[in-house]
Formats: sequence, structure tokens, C-alpha cells
Amino acid sequence: MQLSVGGRMPEASLVTMGASGPETVQLSDRLKGRKVVVFALPGAFTGPCSTSHIPSFIRTAEKFRAKGVEEIICISVNDPFTLKAWGEATGATKAGIVHLGDADGSMTKGLGLDFTAPHLGLIGRSNRYAALVEDGVITRLNVDKPGECNISQGEALLDTL
Repeated sequence: MQLSVGGRMPEASLVTMGASGPETVQLSDRLKGRKVVVFALPGAFTGPCSTSHIPSFIRTAEKFRAKGVEEIICISVNDPFTLKAWGEATGATKAGIVHLGDADGSMTKGLGLDFTAPHLGLIGRSNRYAALVEDGVITRLNVDKPGECNISQGEALLDTL
């Protein structure tokens, strides 16, 4: 499957840290009947993910909400423990950004958006993308070239609305 405007986000079981520990989240349930921003990045606590990508969505969160976005979801090939710590460390959790882990990378691989950069210690990670999703349907989509962090940033997606 490939992401495309007019297409649906895939069925996927992702993980998050709930009040009592790790919880499974069905992505389709999270998107049903709602206007949501979904963006993905290679990994928590990694270079541009921490210094550029997540901060761009923290900066734009309120502007997205003013345009009717109900939730902003960050997907990464990480476990829920790491994502919880990263969300707290970056201020993303405080900004209301939800972190969902594609812990085994199956959703990312199924989308054909996985990459491996052994010299960086990144194996089976997600390429960067950002989408506006309405009731599960992708209405706006920006996919960066591998290794770039430009059009998948919060400001770039916001500019398309």
C-alpha cells in the first residue's frame, strides 16, 4: 500500500503508553469521524527528529487546532516507553501531540516508507511524512525524500490548508 491523497490510512495496530502501561491502539479507530494530522519520523531522540521535526509540530499545534484539527499524532518505529520519555523531554506531550509506536515497523514497511541507515544505527525506520486525515481519508500529504526534513514539517503542512 502507498499513501496518496484520496486514499485511506492503513489499518494498523500501534502502541502508546497508557495510564497502566503499554496499550494497543487501532489507527482506524483513532481516525474515524475526526480531522487529524498524522506525521511520521525516523525515531525518538534522533537528530533532526528532536531538533527540527517535532518542534515544528509543537510550534504549529494551536494553528492546526484553530483550523479544526482534533488531534496531532506522531508515528515512529519505537517502543511506547521511549516515545513517552521523548514526548515529555521535548514538550510534545505538553503541546498535546500523541505518540504512537509502530514498534515492529510493520505499518511503515507496508507503506513502503521504511529505510535503513546502518552507519547511523537506524534499521527499518520510517521516512518522514505528514498528512491531514479526515475520517480516515488523506486530504493533504507531504512526503519528504529520504534523509530530508523539509515538506513534512508542521509549517509546510499547515501552508497547504
